[in-house]
Amino acid sequence: MSTFTSALPIGKVLHSTINTEAVASASGLNQRPFGFGSASARSAAPAIEPAALRRHAQIVRFCDVEADLDLLIDRAIAAIADGEPIEDEILGHYVHIASLVRAVSFREGKLLEQAVERLAKANPNITVLTQSLKLPLVKAALEAVSGNDWQSLDGVKLDCEAPAKGSYTPDLIVVNRARHTAYILDVKRSLASYGDTSRLEELKMKMMASAMVLPDWLYKHHKRMMVDTVEVAIVDGASRPSDHTTGIWALCEIDDLLEIDGVAACMAQLRLRFGRRVQQLLEAEARKALGVVAMAISDTAPAAAIVANPLIALNGPSRAYEEEQAMVAPHDDDGHYDLGCFDEDHDEEPEPVRIRVGFARRPRRH
Repeated sequence: MSTFTSALPIGKVLHSTINTEAVASASGLNQRPFGFGSASARSAAPAIEPAALRRHAQIVRFCDVEADLDLLIDRAIAAIADGEPIEDEILGHYVHIASLVRAVSFREGKLLEQAVERLAKANPNITVLTQSLKLPLVKAALEAVSGNDWQSLDGVKLDCEAPAKGSYTPDLIVVNRARHTAYILDVKRSLASYGDTSRLEELKMKMMASAMVLPDWLYKHHKRMMVDTVEVAIVDGASRPSDHTTGIWALCEIDDLLEIDGVAACMAQLRLRFGRRVQQLLEAEARKALGVVAMAISDTAPAAAIVANPLIALNGPSRAYEEEQAMVAPHDDDGHYDLGCFDEDHDEEPEPVRIRVGFARRPRRH
């Protein structure tokens, strides 16, 4: 294990009359070699474009990337529509709708990754890695992250070829060559499903452990690429309230990760257009399903009968709840509540039994 400490080179990313980098330095907002995403700016870039109000030197406008983003949307929609659902007795004619919804959840995340990669090209200092990103989870890194505060690991770098326990594949690795900074990004369409589970903490652990070996991994596997700062960020596509101290970034703040004005606005427009196409697809499939159901109903029963009996009496036409309880109540002499089996006379030590475990098999016939 080797350690190093390096200062983050100061880059000229703001074109304004206020030296915000000096303000950030005076406020103690210094970047660390390892940490959660902590770019110099902490909020989304404004929509105003005058140079004096710009946050970053680079800018991207939707009109310049509209064709490319529309092509990504078309591919995502085509992949969603091409899916072949498996028949389901419960979902019936609506299985196609359920299949589309599941495909949307997967394809939206991929779409966001591809869009970030495309928009990052507006900054010539940034390289986005998307292929073969299998980072080893080195045992020493996992132990260090689980047993220490993240801040105390500042400056620690580990060998990527050391003994590992599995691997982690991030969605994107963004390398800012001018700053010698690498970001490990995990882009989620929404973090709503992570709220009450431990999956989010497990994801952070993997990302932080990977960050400790990333400098060595980049140098050995990506043409001697060198970085002295690694930060991790989980990007929430739904742009819920972020928490940079724990690595959570809203999609609307991505301008500051890429140091490009206008990326968040382009991503918002992308999600809007993708949402419209998805809803059109779902509506068309829903109409098909309802048409099949309507045909089945018309063939089996007249419409007047369906309207006349809109509700189903689960307890029968005239049976009350009390009557149901009386029917299912056990008789006094049925022995269901006989506790005689727990008498002290029968309290003996059980004989040893050989327990066999294995996969379930059909019972043998006698």
